[in-house]
Amino acid sequence: MDNKQHLKSNMSKAYPSNLTRTQYEFLSDMIPEAKPGGRKRSVDMWQVLNAILYVLVEGVRWRGLPGDFPAWQTVYTYFRNWRKDGTWQKMHDSLRQWVRIEQERHPSPSEAIIDSQSQ
Repeated sequence: MDNKQHLKSNMSKAYPSNLTRTQYEFLSDMIPEAKPGGRKRSVDMWQVLNAILYVLVEGVRWRGLPGDFPAWQTVYTYFRNWRKDGTWQKMHDSLRQWVRIEQERHPSPSEAIIDSQSQ
């Protein structure tokens, strides 16, 4: 990441939807690595996640992302790719497990189906 990109990545406002660095560190291991043989990743993944959360929390269009986030096309591409490759599901499952452990519950929820029509 060159100096200009580094400065831009650190200039984002503190939006209520932003992840803390600690929260980002928890999720960062689940973010797929850049594809081998391709261009070196030039975007701050913390900012990409914050931009995605901003869209989801604030309900704005991708094109409505504030200018201090990475380009909306870049953010949307990561969002779409992670949906296709299961990254979002992996993050969801890890967060659910972590919350259950914090609540001193079994890491995996048990499932039960009750049919009220049964006799």
